[in-house]
Amino acid sequence: MNELTRRAFLGKTTQGLGALALSSLLTPRASASPLSPPFPLSGGGAGGGGYHGGGRAKRVIWLTMAGGPSQLELFDPKPKLAQLHGAPMPESFTKGQQLAQLQGQKLLCFGPQFAFAKYGKHQTELSTLLPHTGAMIDDICLIRSMTTDAINHDPAHMFMNTGSQIAGRPSMGSWITYGLGSLAKDLPGFVVLTSLGPGRSPQPIAARQWSSGFLPSKFQGVQLRSKGDAVLYLASPKGVTHEQQGADIAAISSLNAHHNSFVDDPEIATRIAQYELAYQMQTSVPGLMDISQEKPETLESYGCKLGDGSFASNCLLARRLAEKGVRFIQLYHRDWDHHSLLREELPLRAKEVDQACAALIKDLKQRGMFEDTLIVWSGEFGRTPMSQSNKGTTGRDHHNKAMSVWVAGAGVRGGLVYGATDELGYAAQENIATVHDLHATMLHLLGIDHNAFTYKFQGLDAKLTGVEGAKILKDILT
Repeated sequence: MNELTRRAFLGKTTQGLGALALSSLLTPRASASPLSPPFPLSGGGAGGGGYHGGGRAKRVIWLTMAGGPSQLELFDPKPKLAQLHGAPMPESFTKGQQLAQLQGQKLLCFGPQFAFAKYGKHQTELSTLLPHTGAMIDDICLIRSMTTDAINHDPAHMFMNTGSQIAGRPSMGSWITYGLGSLAKDLPGFVVLTSLGPGRSPQPIAARQWSSGFLPSKFQGVQLRSKGDAVLYLASPKGVTHEQQGADIAAISSLNAHHNSFVDDPEIATRIAQYELAYQMQTSVPGLMDISQEKPETLESYGCKLGDGSFASNCLLARRLAEKGVRFIQLYHRDWDHHSLLREELPLRAKEVDQACAALIKDLKQRGMFEDTLIVWSGEFGRTPMSQSNKGTTGRDHHNKAMSVWVAGAGVRGGLVYGATDELGYAAQENIATVHDLHATMLHLLGIDHNAFTYKFQGLDAKLTGVEGAKILKDILT
């Protein structure tokens, strides 16, 4: 008992003898085959397990357009809204509804500002700002009826990433790497890349968006920087060889393991694993980030240049990470908050991502990875069909009752348009989908039953899909 810290003793005694016995059986592993998940996926809460097997997806690439891209200029054409441009927004749509920055303002219809064209076998209407995406529309499922609960940026990001507006919950990347482990031996299972375009103040993104929350911290996302050192303080100090560094890591891990044999603290196990992973990353990350190894035609297809830190470069890095076995890869492009300057800046943002997103799909298809990679393109919410003019040149306000996202790969029906909004694009009305539904569908494609995938926290069986209920969007699956 003299080796047992007060914190560890209290933690153990509050768990109860049954939980203590069970904990030894549930010791996390850093990596695992997708057919042999490291955890029983019920977290000891719901029972019955959560891994049903047969998942089409081995990994997820989530393309986040931070700030809330306007679906009305990109994905959801509204001729009626164009006809009413400048007219008062009918009160029947907005009366008693939550608005972000338009409360008390005169609400005027604001028609789509850019033309749409028809693409693909099914002649799907898509913005002319997205010609490369349009060329790949037969591989994409466009969901026009997505909704979310939050109406301001940070809580909306929290909700999209964690299924809750409450800070401190695990991100979906953490949930997935906790449940399935990682196939990467020398890289984190959950990696984050950020980029921004020129001209605007970047949309703030907090590291809590890829936090592991109440899950063990070894499952949190690791941000790789697109310029300079990919990971700060990763390199060995000057004068210290890689072999000397390895000997230090081995000695520290041995001391930590000895201490952990007495206190059985998950965070000590995390520390051991992260020291070892950091050591392995010293050799793996520099090679990974060196896209000069790619063929010139590959760089040209993505539209990126060596070391430019662009969204296009990050899409290429996402493919390289996927090849290395990283389970969850999340990209943030941080310039989509168009309360003003919508006409001026939306074309710039669309151009920065359009070619690269299409190239990522084509690249994965050529390498035989599209069939087991789930790609999601999403903001944190949509934009209003009413204009906003109180911040300069006209734009659109935040909106949570209608947004568009697209998904592709890993058992998703390509060429499908799922759901619809009303004639003015104010609210989803056909096949309404929620963030929880999207998460449930994602987990299903990974072979996980979202209802059984829980983790005991503060006496409750917490889960990514929340307590409100969620459905798998079966109609978008093959």
